[in-house]
Amino acid sequence: MLNFLEDFLFTGAKTLVALAVEKLNNLAATPPERQLCRKFSTEAFQFVIHHGESNNVLASSAMSASYNMVLQIMFRVMTFLLNAFILRNRYVTEDMLGVVNVRLTLLYSTILFVAREAFRRACLSQKESQKWQQTINLIWCNLPLGIISGAVFGFVWSTQLETPDPDVIPHYHLAVIIFATSALLELLAEPLWVLGQAFLFVKLKVLIEGIAIAGRCLLTVVLVVFFPQLGILAFCFAQLCFTFLFVGLYYLYFLRYIIHSPKKDDEFPLKKIQDFFPRRIPNEPWTSYELALLTWSFFKQGFLKQLLTEVLLIKGSTTPSTTWLVRARFIFLPIEESGYLFFAQTLIRDVDVNKQPKESIDLASSVLKCLLKVVVLIGVIIWVFGAAYSYLLLDIYAGSLLSTEPVGVTNYVISLRYCPTLLKWFSFYVLLLAINGTTECFVFAAMSQEQVDRYNKKMLLFSVLFLISSWYLTKTIGSVGFILANCLNMSARISHSIYFTRNYFKDSCYRPLRGLIPSWPVSCVMDTVISGHQVF
Repeated sequence: MLNFLEDFLFTGAKTLVALAVEKLNNLAATPPERQLCRKFSTEAFQFVIHHGESNNVLASSAMSASYNMVLQIMFRVMTFLLNAFILRNRYVTEDMLGVVNVRLTLLYSTILFVAREAFRRACLSQKESQKWQQTINLIWCNLPLGIISGAVFGFVWSTQLETPDPDVIPHYHLAVIIFATSALLELLAEPLWVLGQAFLFVKLKVLIEGIAIAGRCLLTVVLVVFFPQLGILAFCFAQLCFTFLFVGLYYLYFLRYIIHSPKKDDEFPLKKIQDFFPRRIPNEPWTSYELALLTWSFFKQGFLKQLLTEVLLIKGSTTPSTTWLVRARFIFLPIEESGYLFFAQTLIRDVDVNKQPKESIDLASSVLKCLLKVVVLIGVIIWVFGAAYSYLLLDIYAGSLLSTEPVGVTNYVISLRYCPTLLKWFSFYVLLLAINGTTECFVFAAMSQEQVDRYNKKMLLFSVLFLISSWYLTKTIGSVGFILANCLNMSARISHSIYFTRNYFKDSCYRPLRGLIPSWPVSCVMDTVISGHQVF
């Protein structure tokens, strides 16, 4: 079945690229725009085919990670269609769907991010000598951390945020408890998830998440259509279904693997059921002190980023600018996650570039350069077409409501009549987001623990500047200022990533940052298209 899934997703990747190129060519109105599309198609197909034909184990893991990107995009489309079906047939109200998709999903993702992200980043790093029982012991520490964060964030969501009208959306507080519980239960599978990623069971992750998401979507439709009286609880039960499938399938797979695997003496650390759980190691520390310090460094960094971004999203979740920023994060999140997995498994952390295995550093450099070229081309196309056709896109999406007519006023939005201008700047922000996600996934995989700590101090400075610029620009020019503040924040982080990457490779012959520079035909086409339209 996994071989079938591999063939299906590889074919799907090429098909999606072909469809994207066809649609962009149909939308392109001028010869320069069509030339830009042709350039994108060439780079994209080379990227897909190059990784598809590689026999290298690490390159195979990168290709498997790309399957994950394609599958996540497919299931996000499935979720979008599910929401459209529910709204079009009026099974639930827009307010209820908004509470589920924004507020409750934000609670769920925040608990998981705080409880597990630092452990994932630290434990997936390649080490010259790594004792996996110590690593498993450390990973299980995310459960008490999840209980604490679940209690804190659950209290905030229940008491400190505005409570929906109980006549319109009943059982809100129960829904908060269920979504928080779902996040805690999902942490039970975290040691197996990390082991699966570290030992390149990437197809397993795709398959299990695919089954779990499909089960959640199917149960949501059944409960919403046949039991509409459940209201918001229908989404809660579907979320619990996802969690039970996710955790159960991981344990069933690895239980079957250790029972039926013929390799009893291989390096895979799970030999018996007891190895799934934390336990004492004779004459060894309970966990690795070095790994614990690295986890703590990543935790401080991730907590600060999450606190700033999620608080702003909660406060402005009804505005077009923050809504679009949420969507943009979901677009490139699979690329960032898969890129970090690849670089973390390829590079040995805290080892100089000239002391890395030559095959690994060759592959890491070429993949980074190729990824940068692809995301820059994707970002440029989104920027050019999004800026040039902002009025048309908004008119197709929502008629004249967003493209011409002024509507209400909120704290962050002066008027929705500025949506075309917002979309133009948002298109540029997507380009910066694409570059930042790719460069940072390499930087965080290559940094030592001391470098991560130093970066956290810089991140604090970036955050203060972001808050000040967000407050000032939003107050001065409205919603556009919020996106501009995010652009400034992304530019600062990109500058730091470029500085680190340049210093990392400065004593070697590798120059992966050249992938950021578009070729002269692309630059000429981009200049022609931009000069022919009012981009800003």
